[in-house]
Amino acid sequence: MNNQSTPLTGSVMVVGGGIGGIQASLDLSALGFKVYLVESSPIIGGKMAQLDKTFPTNDCSMCILSPKMIEVNRDPNIDILAYAELETVAGEAGDFTVTLQKKPRYVKADLCTGCGTCSTYCPVRIPDPFNEAISSTKAIHLLCSQSVPAVSTIDENHCLFLTEKKCKICAPVCKKGAIDFTQTKEVITLNVGAIIVTTGYQIFDASLAGEYGYGRIKNVVNSLEYERILNAAGPYQGEIMRPSDGKIPGKIAWIQCVGSRHHRFHPYCSSVCCAYAVKQVILTKEHH
Repeated sequence: MNNQSTPLTGSVMVVGGGIGGIQASLDLSALGFKVYLVESSPIIGGKMAQLDKTFPTNDCSMCILSPKMIEVNRDPNIDILAYAELETVAGEAGDFTVTLQKKPRYVKADLCTGCGTCSTYCPVRIPDPFNEAISSTKAIHLLCSQSVPAVSTIDENHCLFLTEKKCKICAPVCKKGAIDFTQTKEVITLNVGAIIVTTGYQIFDASLAGEYGYGRIKNVVNSLEYERILNAAGPYQGEIMRPSDGKIPGKIAWIQCVGSRHHRFHPYCSSVCCAYAVKQVILTKEHH
């Protein structure tokens, strides 16, 4: 309990910028709270941003999510701290001191317009994380066309200048002068009265269940990879094609409960894969 002699802090930190964190931030702002929305990815939206349609209505996922992302970005009560991770939490309910580490984008957020010119000229192609590495993107890129914040990010593990000091072609082609290779990690300290954790989930690594061939056989994909294949903004522009040869498959099988209900991994039911598989079957039949 907070000591009654200690003044309470009226701001709230929401950790996780998926649909849960976005909605919590909007609700808190509507109640008059100052909100800090922290997301480890360069953009907010989480896994929902990668989905094609949502169950049970099969409405466009981004059509539901994107207006909320824009609303969060425009809300004066909400500060989006993207590309940042929670380091430490100290204090008690009503009076927390939180330390964050903000990773460098090597792009000035206040100058970047998200035009994509830098990406056009970048000579380095890398696996596209938003498309689950099914397609490729450039070492400097917007994660997706509807990114919030709409700020490009340089992948420091693949950028030729950051790894080999060889290339800076993105800097002169940026008319806004937004490229900044001098950026370093930034430590941010905030005082908040409450913390909401909405960190979402990670897809089970199906390669651990080697009997199904995931990771060895190209045409075995996980559920999120298939969402990107289905998506009109995905690697195949919404056409269902086999990753191995780009041809339309004649038959598709869904294997459920991979990683769950199993003594080697998780003994419990995931509770979503039945409905998830049915949704994808329906969407697939609509395509072909």
